[in-house]
Amino acid sequence: MKLTLGQIGDILHAEGDYNTATAAYGYSIDTRTLAAGDLYFAVTGERLDGHDFVEAALEKGAAAAVISTRWVVPDTVDPTKLLRVPDSEDCVLRAMQTLARAVRRMWSAHPLATGEPRRVIGITGSAGKTTTKECVAAVLSARFHVLKSAGNLNNGFGLPLQLLKLEPEHEVAVLEMGMNHAGEITALARIAEPDWAVVSNVAPVHLEHFADGIQGIANAKYELVQALPPEGVPFLNADDTHVRTFSRNREQHTVFFGVEHEAPIRATDVQNLGADGMQFTALAYGETMPAHIALLGEHNVLNALAAIAVGRKAGIPLERCVEALSALTPADKRGELLHWHGAKIINDCYNSNPRALDSMSTALMAVRADRRIVVAGEMLELGPEAAHLHRCCGQHMRRIGIDRLIAVRGEAIHIAEGFGEGAIFVDTPEQAGEWLHNNLHTGDAVLLKASRGVRLERALSALTPE
Repeated sequence: MKLTLGQIGDILHAEGDYNTATAAYGYSIDTRTLAAGDLYFAVTGERLDGHDFVEAALEKGAAAAVISTRWVVPDTVDPTKLLRVPDSEDCVLRAMQTLARAVRRMWSAHPLATGEPRRVIGITGSAGKTTTKECVAAVLSARFHVLKSAGNLNNGFGLPLQLLKLEPEHEVAVLEMGMNHAGEITALARIAEPDWAVVSNVAPVHLEHFADGIQGIANAKYELVQALPPEGVPFLNADDTHVRTFSRNREQHTVFFGVEHEAPIRATDVQNLGADGMQFTALAYGETMPAHIALLGEHNVLNALAAIAVGRKAGIPLERCVEALSALTPADKRGELLHWHGAKIINDCYNSNPRALDSMSTALMAVRADRRIVVAGEMLELGPEAAHLHRCCGQHMRRIGIDRLIAVRGEAIHIAEGFGEGAIFVDTPEQAGEWLHNNLHTGDAVLLKASRGVRLERALSALTPE
């Protein structure tokens, strides 16, 4: 949202001799992507201090920079382009979050021409948050002008940057909210102030940060529902035993969706079409409609149902919801289908956890192929249960009939142990890529999946384009 430095300074109680009439047309914390006219926030991260790049930001045309009062300004920096906020831990980051919350409130202060309120919809879940967000945004775009989180910018840095992109023409904002510690979603919700919330699932991820295991993860996801206003609407996966309980004290407003459990938004006649996605019959409040999505795996049916639930609540006919979902294609590294010399490769290596790996391994079995091969990298942040959880994934692959397994790096050796004969272990993605280059045949189908830190997509660099 375009704001003057005067407006921004008032919101942040900033000090300095900056020109109050100068406008900020965008907002950035990264000089590599900063555009002329952006306001630069000199945030301090784990590895870098943004104050070291203030001069570079101003040289690239930043309207101004928000800095801590502790920073000693070099003679080469124009002091009239600095907004100073009182020094404290993470003070610049908190200033950006404060501005984002103010922008969100300014945006929602004016109802739509129809009289409907503008809404922020928060999306969370242990697996598939980004895909759920894409599905919800696609359906809502059938009727509304939607702002959605870019990629997976879902933390204390990324979420405020998304809110700062709100413009008067936006009618709905769909924001992904992630966490790896208790309290993080509460903090994000204080910034975004969601009106509606979608919770897709609870699974064993980030376990090293939760002494009470999966119940702790469930409690952390429930924070999003707790943050809703009294009239806020939670959209909950009825098939997930943890998520199902999140309706407590909100039964009147809750909308359930599911496949296995009775819910007002359901799917029946689910058919796995392998590489062609999923086909099912969508039911919404008694109305039915055949549906098809180009997303692989039965878990994506639930993501589609979440979007239908939100769309119907927003007044979008079921037919238009289904039509919007049919046009969706897998995002980069999230079930993306590639081809190499007659082999099909499913690039789903953006991130991983045990439930997601099991789901995508099962999805691979529905792909028509001579051999089905999984390249599985280690899954991070699983705590003391890591070895057991990795081993269980290997056992699942063996049980469903996966032909070969290439386990990559660290704890993934336990996936190989669980799989047994037909598994190999390598230390790097590049070694996995070399194996694929030398051993893939026409008619093979391959799944690549790992935690983001593994960078498993590097295995694909060994496969020269056809």
